[in-house]
Amino acid sequence: MSVNETFAFAKKEYERLGIDVDKAIEKLKSVSISVHCWQGDDIGGFEVNKSDLSGGIEVTGNYPGKARTPEELRADLEKALSFIPGKHRVNLHAIYAETDGEVVDRDQLKPEHFEKWVQWAKKHNLGLDFNPTLFSHEKAEDGLTLSHPNAEIRQFWIDHCKACRKIGEYFGRELGTPCLTNIWIPDGYKDTPSDRLTPRKRLKEALDEIFAEKIDEAYHLDAVESKLFGIGSEAYVVGSHEFYLSYALKNNKLCLLDTGHYHPTEMVSNKISSLLLYSDRLALHVSRPVRWDSDHVVTFDDELREIALEIVRNDALEQVMIGLDFFDASINRVAAWTIGTRNMLKALLYALLTPNEHLRELQEKGDYTKRLALMEELKTYPFGAIWDYYCEQMNVPIKESWLTEVDEYEAQVLLKR
Repeated sequence: MSVNETFAFAKKEYERLGIDVDKAIEKLKSVSISVHCWQGDDIGGFEVNKSDLSGGIEVTGNYPGKARTPEELRADLEKALSFIPGKHRVNLHAIYAETDGEVVDRDQLKPEHFEKWVQWAKKHNLGLDFNPTLFSHEKAEDGLTLSHPNAEIRQFWIDHCKACRKIGEYFGRELGTPCLTNIWIPDGYKDTPSDRLTPRKRLKEALDEIFAEKIDEAYHLDAVESKLFGIGSEAYVVGSHEFYLSYALKNNKLCLLDTGHYHPTEMVSNKISSLLLYSDRLALHVSRPVRWDSDHVVTFDDELREIALEIVRNDALEQVMIGLDFFDASINRVAAWTIGTRNMLKALLYALLTPNEHLRELQEKGDYTKRLALMEELKTYPFGAIWDYYCEQMNVPIKESWLTEVDEYEAQVLLKR
């Protein structure tokens, strides 16, 4: 059967449940995923005085073809985006500045150092998001940045974050879509601290100084991101979930939830509805933790589907800013981007094809039998036929056919690096 024939059959199946398939597809077209650039070069960046990875971040594997220059990274992103339906965004870290060989420390970064990224984004109709880089630097070697007891070091990182907000504003003004600038820090202690409060006081004061200058939200949005623990901060993290959630709510900032930054028994999907009650917007970094915050490539698993369902069933597609955050150097990096981003979109389509209102009514009536039965039966509905049709309509490869192009790109480009 052709893609159109299988789609017609599948559409009828979903229509029996009252699902408007065409409307679901149109909604999905409007979703932009923020695709993280750092999958393409293993979070290396392009600083002249590049430091080794630090801050509890590790990338394993040595698959050939890692991007070595901004031009190679952008070319790899273009290739991955050609396999992903829809128009999306690219998420940058400060270490991806282009300084033309000049040593520019992070507190001195300016919009001009990202001009080539902006011109590229304009050419491809992409939005840009941004992150200060508070790791992999000599002033972060002890795992402390914005909460550092040394005022001089702390000020360096404050100035870096201020500079990054101005760069984010530049992105938003140039591209006509607000840039989300997200702050994550590695600060914490390996063993039990004797004082938990003082570092958090310093972090709060640092954030207050960073956010003192108001920036028009038409161009720029601020987010803060928590973490449960990291390598080297197993016992205590300054920027905990409670700290940043409280700070975000009190100061009208976005709380960013990273799916790998919680206890293994905590589900980010279970937090979304609570935050939506109190926040106009929230942000996500979608990853896949395996036993710890290991940032595996996103797969079409139960938690990903549940995250998508929480966004869709609460009519929050315009409120939740979805970004990705994974890095795997053991497989083809272009394929990693493609797999993870397509899975995020698949999960959203799956959610859009779910009779959420009917399931809500069953729950309100206390009919948990039918609720469970229908939720389970939906797992084997012909969702894949709708996805294939959507990909074909968006002029990207269907099923696994994109792998052939990845193999060709690897042979012709990646293996020659």
